[in-house]
Amino acid sequence: MYLRTVHAEPSIKALFEFVKENPLGILTTAIASPHFPFLQSSHIPWVLDTISDDPDAPVKGRLRGHLARQNPQSKALIEAASNSSTGSFEHDVMVLFTSPYHHYVTPKFYTETKPATAKVVPTWNYAAVQVYGKATIYHDSSSLETSLYLSQQIDDLSKECETSIMGHSGHEGKPEPWSVSDAPDRYIDIMKKNIIGIEVSIESIGGKFKMSQEMGEGDRKGVIEGFQGLESDTGAHLADMVKMRGDMKDAEKKTG
Repeated sequence: MYLRTVHAEPSIKALFEFVKENPLGILTTAIASPHFPFLQSSHIPWVLDTISDDPDAPVKGRLRGHLARQNPQSKALIEAASNSSTGSFEHDVMVLFTSPYHHYVTPKFYTETKPATAKVVPTWNYAAVQVYGKATIYHDSSSLETSLYLSQQIDDLSKECETSIMGHSGHEGKPEPWSVSDAPDRYIDIMKKNIIGIEVSIESIGGKFKMSQEMGEGDRKGVIEGFQGLESDTGAHLADMVKMRGDMKDAEKKTG
């Protein structure tokens, strides 16, 4: 990911929060195989276990997820792990997380520079976080280790999604969260045999909030007003983000 200093988020803690708020990440692998494409990607909802927000820590956290066993990417991962001398997948994988709020920025939003010089071009505002690390694959359906990993992962993922995303807390009139235990044990056992587990050790993490903070104050104001004028949830969210990131940049200038 290209990280211009003006857009880059230096805080690992903030990047972790972004991942927790946007848990659907795209897993990308590069696996040489005679049977499957070299590059493959899959959308996976992840559980994040944080370890350290120290940028020098060798492992900063772990992502836990699962894939359908019939997914060609799963088959390539199983093949690579089975052919490894250690029995595990030994290469880096990448997981990309993106905010659902992003939008085209028309040059017409730049109310300061466009009238003055017309030296403006369109762009796109968005936020994203990229994770690199080694992957451990849990694919042996007869293994107790695999069974325990999958049980914990799907239970934690369900709890996180039911409470944080759906707001099902069981308190103050809100519905009770759905639990894996609500389904028959036999059914869950069958489902577990049709998935594989994947755990990514986070060795490197970087992210950006590209929110017009590189522009001057007048142009940023125009972008904020332009997004507000869209009268949409996306526009309102981006207007707030442009203001927040612009204020952060201005504060850094004063303290720097």
